[in-house]
Amino acid sequence: MIDTRTAPYAVLVLRLALGILFLAHAGLKIFVFTPAGTAGFFASLGLPGWLAYVTIAWELAGAAALILGVWPRLAALALVPVLLGTIFTVHGAAGFFFDNAGGGWEFPALWIVALIVLALAGDGKYALKPTPAR
Repeated sequence: MIDTRTAPYAVLVLRLALGILFLAHAGLKIFVFTPAGTAGFFASLGLPGWLAYVTIAWELAGAAALILGVWPRLAALALVPVLLGTIFTVHGAAGFFFDNAGGGWEFPALWIVALIVLALAGDGKYALKPTPAR
């Protein structure tokens, strides 16, 4: 049974945690690797360099949407392709465990599951603009 008194707060915690993680990963690409360095890395994977800039913007927009609660269910689903991209281009070949050389795909997969849980659970407490009802 779901506790309807605390469930909205649990979803809020999940929403904030996911938003902060995406904010941190976008910040890593901006401040540590630099956008140009990230574009070079994407190019080394056979991807167009401009996709790095789109990814950074997508992560920042998604993080803001999750943290502020602006259509968070849709934002969660929109962020899944970013993580699938990391699995199929970077972490997948390294195996399952994230402590493998090159990082495995267990952490991005867990992140995808958390985003899907958020999309299914609802917007949570203090969402500024809840996802429109169908």
